[in-house]
Amino acid sequence: MTSDSRHNFQTLAEAVDRELRARGGSERAQKEKAYLKSELLHYGVSVPDTRAIVRTSLRGTALDHDEVIELARLLWAAPTSSDDSAGSTELTDGGSTGNHPPVHERRAAATMVLIQSQDRLGAGDADFIEDLLREAKTWALVDPLAGDLVGPLSERDAAFDPILERWASDEDFWIRRSALLAHLVPLRQGRGDFDRFSRFAEAMLEEKEFFIRKAIGWVLRDTARTRPDLVFDWILPRAHRASGVTIREAVKRLSPEQREAVLATR
Repeated sequence: MTSDSRHNFQTLAEAVDRELRARGGSERAQKEKAYLKSELLHYGVSVPDTRAIVRTSLRGTALDHDEVIELARLLWAAPTSSDDSAGSTELTDGGSTGNHPPVHERRAAATMVLIQSQDRLGAGDADFIEDLLREAKTWALVDPLAGDLVGPLSERDAAFDPILERWASDEDFWIRRSALLAHLVPLRQGRGDFDRFSRFAEAMLEEKEFFIRKAIGWVLRDTARTRPDLVFDWILPRAHRASGVTIREAVKRLSPEQREAVLATR
């Protein structure tokens, strides 16, 4: 990528940044920052507005693979001195003009760039995506990266198989959660590798981490949309080992009889 093309993407990233701040609000920013227990700067932009900004920004650009990655990388990074936000005398969370932290909505926009351009991505981008997952440290960024990006990519590219296997036993629970949620979309739509998911879930079933317990239940709940009997047969003999949050999610789409049978084992 030439220096001129990189400059163009810096300009595009700055334009996205300006649109995000224009739609933001300090009250929403403070509430979201507190809700997510976030250490990032927040502009206070809704997810639908962020998605709309990204969609509009990408319209007519026809980015190739390297350009998608570069734009996502720029948005994920903290604002630079050339960004209007970095020159502002008053940041959304009350900071001053010094070293600026990364911005939550910029990172959300980077995630959406990747999701909306996933037809140009593949297993060769797994290291980049993994780096983002490790830096995200919040479900608000991890879940779309894992569920809406890695899920479809791994379904069509078998080279993701060993990557997911490694993630499933990673020390970082966000990476383990990502290995689970990578199965969410395919299984929700009646496809997917339930055997692999169930193997991952079995190994994590008695973990104490809430975000692991919730992810297992979430995938089971959405799988039950099309295959409730499959979920029932899997969860029934394991219900006595599963956490309450896993069970509450898993039984939501089961029949009343199935739900009662699972709960009776508790």
